[in-house]
Amino acid sequence: MGYILAIDQGTTSSRAILFDKDLNIAASVQEEFPQHYPASGWVEHDCSDLWTTTAATCRGVMEKAGVRAADIAGIGITNQRETTLVWDRKTGRPIHNAIVWQDRRTSEFCKSLKAKGHEAVATEKTGLLLDPYFSATKVAWILDNVDGARARAEAGELAFGTVDSWLIWNMTAGHVHVTDATNAARTMLYDISKGRWSSTMCEMLGIPMSMLPEVKDCAADFGMARADLFGTEIPILGVAGDQQAATIGQACFRPGMLKSTYGTGCFALLNTGEELVRSQNRLLSTIAYQLDGKRTYALEGSIFIAGAVVQWLRDGIKIIRHAKETQPLAEAADPSQDLVLVPAFTGLGAPYWNAECRGAMFGMTRNSGPAEFARAALESVGYQPRDLLDAMHADWKGADEAALRVDGGMSASDFAMQFLADITGAPVDRPQVLETTAMGAAWRAGQRAGIYPGMEEFAEGWALERQFEPAMEDDLRKGKYAAWKRAVEAAQKF
Repeated sequence: MGYILAIDQGTTSSRAILFDKDLNIAASVQEEFPQHYPASGWVEHDCSDLWTTTAATCRGVMEKAGVRAADIAGIGITNQRETTLVWDRKTGRPIHNAIVWQDRRTSEFCKSLKAKGHEAVATEKTGLLLDPYFSATKVAWILDNVDGARARAEAGELAFGTVDSWLIWNMTAGHVHVTDATNAARTMLYDISKGRWSSTMCEMLGIPMSMLPEVKDCAADFGMARADLFGTEIPILGVAGDQQAATIGQACFRPGMLKSTYGTGCFALLNTGEELVRSQNRLLSTIAYQLDGKRTYALEGSIFIAGAVVQWLRDGIKIIRHAKETQPLAEAADPSQDLVLVPAFTGLGAPYWNAECRGAMFGMTRNSGPAEFARAALESVGYQPRDLLDAMHADWKGADEAALRVDGGMSASDFAMQFLADITGAPVDRPQVLETTAMGAAWRAGQRAGIYPGMEEFAEGWALERQFEPAMEDDLRKGKYAAWKRAVEAAQKF
């Protein structure tokens, strides 16, 4: 039993990765699934797609590696956060498509709650802001818009869960309805200082507490994956939301350490230790991880569009066929042109929190073409984290001046990471293993299973692949960032 099966269920694909006894990747299988856009600003997933692609990739990676279920000591799950599912407890059938974290349909509802003065209470209890991003208003929307849903929920017939809960429910044949503290902390229903569901928030939003899952540590017994799935039962031993899993995988265990993950969006987390820091700059206070009943907190900045901007170049305006074409195209851009892209395709996240803002390109000339668009797209992935880092350092003086640790698919772009270092004026460290989200999930489960080392030894094993040092002149950095700030201001006024 020297393997751990890590499930990484993301926004656009599901992946299964097998890690061996030395935490090396033995095999990986990935499967994309469709995105659904029923209205402007709405994003949904077919709930069955989330489950079937997860199950298929798990079976596929076992076959690829020639590993049996009996060889696997445990399963670790990491997942896209905030995405909201509601299903029937008896049949296990969803009553609506999953509403994705990017979805903005509840923006007017959030405005009405703010107008009634509820945001201060929400922030005090949950560390979050009243924004459509989080799960709570999505649950309320489903209860109010699916025939009979509210009555069924009040009768105890419906279950709510984030993606981790949905996967575990299916893996355990509906016997286990659980989540972990990091996913619970992203629902806007969880009191992060008291470590329990908030009756105040549930009453505010009209959500019956009977719908909510049991909350556990990130490393705990989450049930047994049923034997008919993989050949024999496998214990589920670790769960964390994707950004918290990446924080663990990057070994950001010391207060002051900072990581930034580049997937569909970009998410920066600053470990604040046992201190629950209340942001004065519209960042989020959240749980970084919870182990042995002890919560470690973080400040988080959430950017909705990062890697998705490359998908837009490919699928939206069709100037590339593959993501790998983006860097050489950007490097060929006319240096005399300085386009600025504000990629607010689904609104602006931290620190602006403008759900209605939409994307805009500034500075175009008749000579602007695919190369200049590609460079502007990659540079947008540097400007947005600069906003977050400035806010974090203003909020908490304990923030390290050490390098920013990066991971996720887009961190493989040398161009994007060099620009990130240039525009922030700080070094950027890229690890040898970019699959830090899955590694974080695997380490938690493997430690619980007794085959992986403790926190200190795991942290010592973190290895640098490349450090990007700032090379941009200060005047140029200031000028480019000022142009970005002007562009964001203009986009919000449109």
